[in-house]
Amino acid sequence: MMIGVKALDSPKVIGKQVYGSLYDCDAEALRDEDVIRDIVIKAVSEGNMTLLDIKGWKIGEGVSIVAIILESHITIHTWPEYNFATVDVYSCGAHTDPVAAFKYIVTRLNAKRFSMNETDRSSDF
Repeated sequence: MMIGVKALDSPKVIGKQVYGSLYDCDAEALRDEDVIRDIVIKAVSEGNMTLLDIKGWKIGEGVSIVAIILESHITIHTWPEYNFATVDVYSCGAHTDPVAAFKYIVTRLNAKRFSMNETDRSSDF
């Protein structure tokens, strides 16, 4: 029986991290913990991930949301006084799409510009 080349070339752990900064966002959305929470929940779906738990905190004018997903995590931290947010989407598994989740967040926060970085955190051990 022949083993496909693809199986031999695939890493044992597939890890993809997408993170960046969002500028000139909707300040009202950035202030609203419920809005940010809803955005993260829908981003989980957009990225084909599985939500395990979500926590949020109001910190000054801003909000921090941490979603634990089966595949890792999504975080958003906001500074509405500067129309600014940071986003981190880290997922394990070939079935996930952290870029789609990140871009969904960018769209929902109406960011006029953003930086997006991608890191491959896969490993063969």
